[in-house]
Amino acid sequence: MPPTRTESAQGHELSMAVHVVGPVVMTEALRGPLAGGRVVLVSSGGMYGQALRADDPGYLTGDYSPTTAYARSKRMQVEMGPLLGERWAGDGITVATMHPGWADTPGVQESLPRFRSITRPVLRDDAQGADTSVWLAAAEPAPATGRFWHDRVERPTSILPTTRPNPDARARAWLWLTEAAGLL
Repeated sequence: MPPTRTESAQGHELSMAVHVVGPVVMTEALRGPLAGGRVVLVSSGGMYGQALRADDPGYLTGDYSPTTAYARSKRMQVEMGPLLGERWAGDGITVATMHPGWADTPGVQESLPRFRSITRPVLRDDAQGADTSVWLAAAEPAPATGRFWHDRVERPTSILPTTRPNPDARARAWLWLTEAAGLL
């Protein structure tokens, strides 16, 4: 989480580039070898507090906040999961997004020290945080594509009505992603 708005070499806000555009570009490049495989995108519970900002995926307006940029990128991951699942279904690629729970990661330690000090007794260790992603990668049969998971259970992608995207926002976000990742 850079303290100021930063762009990738391709001109995308860094959180969106790392968490959304990069994994899509990489998966597209590996579609052949990944045929019949799985893609697991690790999201964050922080996305529950953010709406899908299809109007500003590059975080060009408003006061920049690194934690908000991170949460927005994680919201985008989760909302694009079903569409990526559809796109890659012909190759037999299953897509899952998941929330690992609040884990004591270097990102939490460095970027959210106050949060960490308050929640430290309930933070998960590495193995606990990785459990659902490992399960999603190995479970037979593969879990349904395009779904959002936490603790090996499918979860809702929105809890607050204000963060539930409408079909138009999802379509605009998909258009942005297809352009940003060169999928057109």
